[in-house]
Amino acid sequence: MSSDSRTDVLVVGAGPTGLVAALQLSQAGLAVEVIDEEWRPAGHSYALALHPRSVALLDRLGLAGDAIGGGRRVDAVDLYHGGHLEAALRPEGPEGFRFLLALPQSALEDVLARRLAERGVRVRWSHRLAGLEADGGEVVARVHRLEKESAGYAVAHTEWVIDKELAFRAAFAIGADGHRSLVRRALGTPFEEVSPSQVFAVVECGGGPGDEMRLVLDEATVNALWPLPDGRARWSFELDDPGVGAEDRFKSRLTTRIGERHFPHLDEARVRALVWDRAPWFEAQLGELGWSAEVRFERRLASSFGRGRVWLAGDAAHLTGPAGMQSMNAGLDEASDLASRLVGVLRGGQALATLDSYGGERRAAWEFLLGRRGGLRADARTLPFVAKNAARLLPCLPATGEDLVALAGQLGLAVDRG
Repeated sequence: MSSDSRTDVLVVGAGPTGLVAALQLSQAGLAVEVIDEEWRPAGHSYALALHPRSVALLDRLGLAGDAIGGGRRVDAVDLYHGGHLEAALRPEGPEGFRFLLALPQSALEDVLARRLAERGVRVRWSHRLAGLEADGGEVVARVHRLEKESAGYAVAHTEWVIDKELAFRAAFAIGADGHRSLVRRALGTPFEEVSPSQVFAVVECGGGPGDEMRLVLDEATVNALWPLPDGRARWSFELDDPGVGAEDRFKSRLTTRIGERHFPHLDEARVRALVWDRAPWFEAQLGELGWSAEVRFERRLASSFGRGRVWLAGDAAHLTGPAGMQSMNAGLDEASDLASRLVGVLRGGQALATLDSYGGERRAAWEFLLGRRGGLRADARTLPFVAKNAARLLPCLPATGEDLVALAGQLGLAVDRG
């Protein structure tokens, strides 16, 4: 080891979940280090909307004004069956924040990272976790600092190589490093697929709805239309005959690049065919196409959210489809909850057992969201289309927790948590 660093909490992963955890810990007076193996923040990303509870969380962190200023307020959720409007819903959440906010993940990360930097906490980019071990009352992380190295003669290319190995000693570590989480792997925690994955054609385009999100269900697919801050829109079309393998489900740092493979833009003819088939009311609004990709979204759940002094939050612990934006928003709530509990342990003398209850509560919540226990239940007053599609609607509603209960209630559905 060429150098050692000591901190209260090591956060692995500089996406929204990790940045929220780091900021809340820093504001509580704890020392924080944030590392990420990527060399820069995300460019294009699939997460683009904040639930009301997430906006309220940003407000507690003093960032709601910045986020709202850079986003687009969404005041309604319209449920369609093809060309027919089945139901119109109002977002549920804390008083004063009963709206969704269309805000690309990259913009959210920028807001969070700037505030962290103001507090003297900067993300260590190109730092990859190499090992994680318990050492008495501490966690010791081995971290490789990466750098680009040019190689080749006839055709030059660059490779990432290890520049230095560092050691971080921390009271706790948070794994917020996404679906390929190295923290989860260091824990030896299985990440099982709980139901079949879904493949979506994700398309940004000109035109779009007003200030509402539109959820479109047909007999075989789930599709979502979100307005964007710049007057454009984002479609997610579920594909029922996908050609993208599970190994290609990687969140892109570059347009239409998935892992090490590049996917061509969906051509305009194909996009127009999807629109005509799924949402004929949108055809006249479809403007110029932007970036697009076909992406597999798996449905997975970690067997545990952590143990001892190492805990998971966000996509490191769970994955689901993109329609309801549940995974990232739940991850923000998990990050805040976990940070509060760590502050309680490190500053308030609370027992480590409070972290065990975090893990149990969060896993139970995701067993429900992923359909492994309980579900949404219809009764005689529920509209037939809603009753028929209750199970399919659960991962599509833009809410979690008690807000999901209230939103489902607007559809005449009751929540059974099993």
